[in-house]
Amino acid sequence: MSETGSTKIEILLFAKAKELAGKGSLVTELPINLSYPELVKQILAIIPGLSEIEHNFVLALNEEYIDLADHLALKAGDVIAVIPPISGG
Repeated sequence: MSETGSTKIEILLFAKAKELAGKGSLVTELPINLSYPELVKQILAIIPGLSEIEHNFVLALNEEYIDLADHLALKAGDVIAVIPPISGG
């Protein structure tokens, strides 16, 4: 049986994501169990400005990239990073 409920996590924002959100991090409540697409949907609801780069960022959980097919079991203190493409020259 899967757990339900929510837990407090930190979201870190980098580069363009940080610029669009107007901050580098925030603490929020997210459902304990969710898929990668559900996680993206939750993050976009919390930080609507990220919709501009919705299909161009990757997510990491506790410094490990999350795969599109992953199902997550979040726990208190987890850190989600929103990492947009790196531009440079």
